[in-house]
Amino acid sequence: MCWLSRRCKRSAALGCATGLGEDMDMQPFLLARRRKSKNANNTDDEPFILSASAGTMSAMTKIRHGQCVFDLADETVLERLLREGIRVPNSCRSGVCQSCLVRATEGTPPPSAQQGLKDSWRARGYFLSCVAKPTEDLTVVTDDSDALQVSAELVDKTWLSPTVLQVTLRPESSFPYQPGQYINLVVDGNLVRSYSLASVPQIDSALILHVRILPLGRMSSWLQAAQRGTKLALRGPAGECFYVPGRPTQPLLLCGVGTGLAPLYGVLRDALSQGHSGPIAIVHGARSPSGLYLREQLTALATSHPSVTYLPVVLTEEAASEEGSQHAAAPITAPIVSPLEDVIRTRFPKLGGQRVFLCGDAQLVTALRKQVFMQGCSRREILADPFLMANPTSKT
Repeated sequence: MCWLSRRCKRSAALGCATGLGEDMDMQPFLLARRRKSKNANNTDDEPFILSASAGTMSAMTKIRHGQCVFDLADETVLERLLREGIRVPNSCRSGVCQSCLVRATEGTPPPSAQQGLKDSWRARGYFLSCVAKPTEDLTVVTDDSDALQVSAELVDKTWLSPTVLQVTLRPESSFPYQPGQYINLVVDGNLVRSYSLASVPQIDSALILHVRILPLGRMSSWLQAAQRGTKLALRGPAGECFYVPGRPTQPLLLCGVGTGLAPLYGVLRDALSQGHSGPIAIVHGARSPSGLYLREQLTALATSHPSVTYLPVVLTEEAASEEGSQHAAAPITAPIVSPLEDVIRTRFPKLGGQRVFLCGDAQLVTALRKQVFMQGCSRREILADPFLMANPTSKT
């Protein structure tokens, strides 16, 4: 590798690997030095190529990072960089969360690796390294995404349920967004996770997130421990799961599980604030009654707005027995005990002409997307925000 070269003794500072990473497979890669040109002006400072070929130059696509150039086999740019020990924040590794952004300073990234990015980001060469398999050589930088970030302050934390923490953040500069979009939180420049926005700019003075606290979740544990006044960075927003005015009488179906309620709560309040008069049904599923957070608030919204129907759903009969021990200070809607798919099928059998929002667990969102399409909803009227867990092999 590059550390074998006397020209790359400063490789750590330049972003090159200085040893075998934990993710490195132990194939016997050979170092092939680019042939010197007969040009007398040629110097010894040409980059070194890490190649899988036996001492010959590879015809594979090449990725240049700092003073090192790597062959790219049947793998993504992210996989190759990580394999070289080059640190790149990442999470879902599916092209959804946008935490793995890198920038191409030479060459054109594949269009599929720029889907969903802001036009200004695409124009500057940013792309999603976790899904990028370029067909031409690229020169990339991995340490300038700070230009896309906004500093923010943690101003409040409130428990919504035994496992869901509401986190309130105040950006230190302008941060326009649509309720229901998602943002990336960045801590220490390396830990990045995505969370959907439950807040509405016209109603809330800060950004509101619903964070499920996981025992081994690095970001959720950090947020749980962080004190008010703590600084962090934001990147985004992104996502298409938000209310678009213009059809105020169109029926809306908002359906999600767990903290998939966060974007739906933002979409619901945004639609009402913009005068949506058509029927709105919000269906929230959880494994147990304790997971049906914001029941008082949603019951109150349904009571004060005749067009709103709120359906809390406990997904298993075994867990429904918890409901007897629940005590609320205000009236709450009693939950339905049923698989979410059955509720959608029986309560909303014909979805033609409606707009459907699906948020939460990725597997369930995929199943519901197919189901609502079969029940008559047009594909262009289905807006989805699938939640993907951070890849277990990710160090970030």
